[in-house]
Amino acid sequence: MQDKVLKVLEFTKVREQLLEHAASSLGKEKIANLVPSTDFDEVVKLQAETDEGATVYRIKGNIPLSGIYDIRPHIKRSIIGGVLSPHELMQISSTIYASRQMKRFIEEIDEERTEIPILKEQVDQIIPLTNLEHVIKQAIDESGEVLDGASELLRTLRHQLRSNEARVREKLESMIRSSSAQKMLSDAIITIRNDRFVIPVKQEYRGHYGGIIHDQSSSGQTLFIEPQVIVQLNNQLQDIRVKEQLEIERILTELSAKVAEFANELQIIVKILANLDFIFAKARYGKKIKATMPIINNEGRIALYQARHPFIPLDEVVANDILLGEDYTTIVITGPNTGGKTVTLKTLGLCSLMAQAGLQVPAQDGSELAVFGAVYADIGDEQSIEQSLSTFSSHMVNIVDILNRVDDNSLVLFDELGAGTDPQEGAALAISILDEVYRIGARVVATTHYPELKAYGYNREGVLNASVEFDVETLSPTYKLLLGVPGRSNAFEISQRLGLNERIINNARSYISEDTNQIDNMIASLEESKHQAEIEQQEALDFLRQAEKLHKDLQKQMIEFYEKKDSMFEKAAAKAAEIVDEAKKEAEQVIRDLRKMRTEKHAEIKEHELIDAKKRLEKAVPEMTKSAKLTNKKSKKQQYLPGDEVRVLTFDQRGTLVEKVSADEWQVQMGILKMKVKEKDMEYLGSTEKKQETRPMAIVKGSDSHVKLELDLRGERYEDALLKVEKYIDDALLASYPRVSIIHGKGTGALRQGVQEYLRNHRAVKKIRFGEAGEGGTGVTVVEFK
Repeated sequence: MQDKVLKVLEFTKVREQLLEHAASSLGKEKIANLVPSTDFDEVVKLQAETDEGATVYRIKGNIPLSGIYDIRPHIKRSIIGGVLSPHELMQISSTIYASRQMKRFIEEIDEERTEIPILKEQVDQIIPLTNLEHVIKQAIDESGEVLDGASELLRTLRHQLRSNEARVREKLESMIRSSSAQKMLSDAIITIRNDRFVIPVKQEYRGHYGGIIHDQSSSGQTLFIEPQVIVQLNNQLQDIRVKEQLEIERILTELSAKVAEFANELQIIVKILANLDFIFAKARYGKKIKATMPIINNEGRIALYQARHPFIPLDEVVANDILLGEDYTTIVITGPNTGGKTVTLKTLGLCSLMAQAGLQVPAQDGSELAVFGAVYADIGDEQSIEQSLSTFSSHMVNIVDILNRVDDNSLVLFDELGAGTDPQEGAALAISILDEVYRIGARVVATTHYPELKAYGYNREGVLNASVEFDVETLSPTYKLLLGVPGRSNAFEISQRLGLNERIINNARSYISEDTNQIDNMIASLEESKHQAEIEQQEALDFLRQAEKLHKDLQKQMIEFYEKKDSMFEKAAAKAAEIVDEAKKEAEQVIRDLRKMRTEKHAEIKEHELIDAKKRLEKAVPEMTKSAKLTNKKSKKQQYLPGDEVRVLTFDQRGTLVEKVSADEWQVQMGILKMKVKEKDMEYLGSTEKKQETRPMAIVKGSDSHVKLELDLRGERYEDALLKVEKYIDDALLASYPRVSIIHGKGTGALRQGVQEYLRNHRAVKKIRFGEAGEGGTGVTVVEFK
């Protein structure tokens, strides 16, 4: 993509905003170099990784990205034998720790069965350099200072250093506290010059303390003297400091060599952490602008739903649908200058660039964008003072460059095409340029205020007119994009609202051709019709959502009832079996007692009488339920086929088999409901085909005096109404009615949709329609039978 296009469409500002969400210089570097990709597979992968980052950010909220540094220069210096500073080693240790934290963080989310394969693949490449991290931390603290415990020798040297410093201070303290010192010292303090302890002595007493003069004040009245008595002690301190520095150098050299050993692993850690910081920065930015992941295609198709410009505040921006590349490849937006046409162009162009850069776009879920080989834009005043070019000339230079480069995999955006010159010539040029780009096969969106281009979309296939809505009442644009409706001039209406004399306006209208007036009237009518259609579409969608919710709730309740009924039946069967067992045991006990009595008391009880008594006891067992009998009745395995009619015993409802879903389960259509039913809970009624063949021989014509020609369902509950419809249709068929009416009312539309869904699936219904104006309109459904 050309840098000029990135600047014109303000992609550079997107990068600036994105930088605020990076946690490290590594992520910021990747963002600074971010440009849209033209490779389809790469764009799909970039979008997928951003979506995974957004998923993690939504689940966890806080990402462990602190403590990451750009350690690449340190690694390079260690490889060539350089000695790293304590601060540089601390940064390496901190970065290793951050990589371990991130690896653990992603792996924990993956274990929770959240699908993040790209992020998991990234952290799998991280090799935890725990030993190197610990070695560095044992030697260097977080502020970049070498610790005493870095080596035994360093610990000893620092102990000696502190002891000697204490002795030097003690001697100097005794000197400055003496009574004579008050007049000889400029101030009773101990200070350091050239790494040696000194005291501030007045000029005139310079010989009193002897020793070495290290410095003097700006006025020359104070000399900083190292007294003779502590020169030897200071020399010892210096000697220890030299040894300490040599030991520190040795420790740093050793640690730098260890870093060099793991140079490759550290380079991988840096690369992965940079990628992860970049991914999560994109995710955070997407959350800020309320963006979603677009569907990416390679066919030049754009479908942005409720797209917004990311730089306009959410409480001010107007969202628009922008569709291009399916039925038409060119959109011409006409209308007055102050209508938001340029914002629409920039929104489309910027969303395309953002998507190809792997960023989510400020639009609704389900939006779709294409991967273009190039995006070209001629927007704004590119007039060049240095070249002494007019506005028209400067635009034309840009357009010529676009025409030389454009191909069938390009998106081209023209703002005010042909402006800046004679209107007739400008309009003719605009039409010719659009024709050329359309011929090449590029996707084009152009804005213009030339009325001649209003007819352009009507005369050419694949071109759509559009405009930005203008509210004449408030005298301001609404910024709402109207696809399929060309813009019209509102000059007369605005002038009238502002108080211009009616006579002047009428006189002005007389100068406008009849064709222009007809076009403007047509456009006004189109705008009104489109607005009304959008309202009705929204109402229809609301009704559909309500109906779907009601259908799902009903289906859920039916399934719950079915499951509960099964459970209760099983419990009842178990209880019945338990009662039967108890009864049998009791019977056996009675028989045993009788036999015992006969044996012991020689009672006159015959054996056959005992057997009869036992049979009578067995007959006392409770009878099976009706449903159990039916189940046993069809114990012979029935071979079911799709289309067979059955009775679902658990609901006592007729249904049709749709498909077999398991070894003993079928999906059954019962009216508008589909549900899984086990074969043991079904009774075979016959095949649909057989029934249809034999139907003429089985028609029973009964008296129709008790069956009305219409069924009134108003006020009925949804489930009761459907049951009444089923019975009524059966009665009407028996009465041989050719046509009946079902009154369901308008309401929310849920009952109407349920009734019509049932009728469409009924085998005896030929067709259905709404009632005519005199029959009740959409509140009545007329049913014709086969």
